[in-house]
Amino acid sequence: MKRKQKPKLAVFKFASCDGCQLSLLDCEDELLLLADAVRIANFAEASRAVLRGPYDITLVEGSITTAHDAERIREIRARSRFLMTIGACATAGGVQALRNYRDVKEFTRIVYARPDYIDTLATSTPIADHVKVDFELRGCPIDKRQLLEVLAALLAGRGPKVASHSVCVQCKLRGNVCVMVAHGTPCLGPVTHAGCGALCPTYHRGCYGCFGPAETTNTKGIEGALLAAGASHEDIARAYATFNAAAPPFRKAQEEQLVQIRLKEGPRG
Repeated sequence: MKRKQKPKLAVFKFASCDGCQLSLLDCEDELLLLADAVRIANFAEASRAVLRGPYDITLVEGSITTAHDAERIREIRARSRFLMTIGACATAGGVQALRNYRDVKEFTRIVYARPDYIDTLATSTPIADHVKVDFELRGCPIDKRQLLEVLAALLAGRGPKVASHSVCVQCKLRGNVCVMVAHGTPCLGPVTHAGCGALCPTYHRGCYGCFGPAETTNTKGIEGALLAAGASHEDIARAYATFNAAAPPFRKAQEEQLVQIRLKEGPRG
């Protein structure tokens, strides 16, 4: 009797730090079960084996920053039955998307001795701006429990159950006292997607927004609380301009703060 082939799992990297791929390797005990359930077709961090597509499940880390990247992701999409992006770079352009609002030629001129060697786009964009994405898993880096849930769901033929609420809900589930209400610590938890288990508030720090905007956010709604906690408009703008700076809700919130800063400074000249 012919044995059923295991699904092919491929992992590809674009502009990123590899941290989300390492989250897969950090699965430790679960990694052995996963490796037994799939065939690793492409995963440079874990294996030299490279199998030809099509791939049943493709994980993509990183953002598109070069014309070659844009062509490569289209080729990968064509060979993938289910394509999932993992991490802030792949889902929102990453911290490198800060270039989107500046002169990238100026950056390369400052950083590199021979900027004429650099072949790059003026923007860093999420994978979904270039090809159809079947599922996005947020975070910088992603949470291995959420990753395992999605992979287990795909292998079992069911829909993944990944929370869509904010970090505040996870904070309450852990029994944490609200750092902003009780201690006046500025915190982006009310507008940030769940996934980290409220790590920073658990250790009495404000949320940095690593998991990007929650599915329903009200950045205008927490502006007053952040200002009351001692944050300036400059602080709030800077808080949104990090790992998920190009995510539309965070970008909009940053622009609103920049308007407030300009109004405060008054007319120039």
